Amino acid sequence: MRRQPKLLLLGLSVTLAVAMTCAAFAAGTALIYVTNRGGTTIDVIDAATNKVVHTIGNIESPEVVRFSPDGRLLYIFSRTDPESNFLIVMDRKTEKIVKRVPLSGWANEAQTTKDGKLILVCIRNTGTKAEDTGALDVINATTLEKVKSIPVRRGLHDLAVTADGKYVAAGAPGGRFVVVFDLQKMEAAWEVQYDTGVNPIAIENNPDGSGRRIFVNLGALNAFSVVDFAKRAEVARIKAPEEPTGFGGGRGCESNAHGIGISPDQKTLWVNSRPSNSVFAYSLPDIKLLGHVSLPEQVVPGKPSRSGNPAWITFTPDSKTVYVSSCGVKTVTAIDVQKMKELARIPVGEMPDRISTLALP
Repeated sequence: MRRQPKLLLLGLSVTLAVAMTCAAFAAGTALIYVTNRGGTTIDVIDAATNKVVHTIGNIESPEVVRFSPDGRLLYIFSRTDPESNFLIVMDRKTEKIVKRVPLSGWANEAQTTKDGKLILVCIRNTGTKAEDTGALDVINATTLEKVKSIPVRRGLHDLAVTADGKYVAAGAPGGRFVVVFDLQKMEAAWEVQYDTGVNPIAIENNPDGSGRRIFVNLGALNAFSVVDFAKRAEVARIKAPEEPTGFGGGRGCESNAHGIGISPDQKTLWVNSRPSNSVFAYSLPDIKLLGHVSLPEQVVPGKPSRSGNPAWITFTPDSKTVYVSSCGVKTVTAIDVQKMKELARIPVGEMPDRISTLALP
């Protein structure tokens, strides 16, 4: 009889824990998904508390997570899927795999159009022609079938979609170019060639949702390029500030400039710099430097600290918080956009890489 109160308290504790988890997934919640590329997990951060509220397991080297518009389905890639190259479609609540959609090669990134009708997949290597031949795979989100594979001469690294869903831009690091696809014609429309490798990209939209400018990480140069959508050409190149400095490279990540993002309200541009171990903020549309926020360092006993290697960027839907993954230190940093101040350092899994935001309807 004396044990009953303890059992009752234990039951209440379990019930409370479950209730708290369910609350984190309630309608109107913003969830930040973090792929831990060096492990087998995807961490889910509640943007209201900046804490990990759930972890999806048993996905070897997860590469990216995207979402159906209703938040019911997750679209996931495994960097080392043993069965072949597939888009893994998972039920978010049950975590059961709904379907594996065959792709034309190794997938490196995905986005959905704003209306949710298409899933667009960067293919890094098709393996059908020369090494590093790429493609843009187009998947019907209703039937979960690939409807088109648009070939390009080199592999694609990542992509961004215009708000009106008419164009998608993708970067080809090996080919040193950005290619823009016309989604109405389902074909490549134009390219911008570079003298250096390209990394993540972001699209600034006009009020009507059409593309205005493309911002392109130039990794080796620790800079970013500005492409005018109408002119179909580079119109500016902006080098990252020299300060802060003194950070050596960290393990497990590549490039000097990696990670770029535009806040949903289109008012600020955020750009990572690994040599500075910082994220720099610029106002839009004038691209004026606002300042920087320092990010977690790799502490090396007996040696100077190294860069934590900032990797990817995402935002809350209200544009108030920006999140930066640091793939060298198992950390995601939450930053207040207006104050440009760190809010939290969130421990996550091994080598956090791409991060994305799910706003539950």
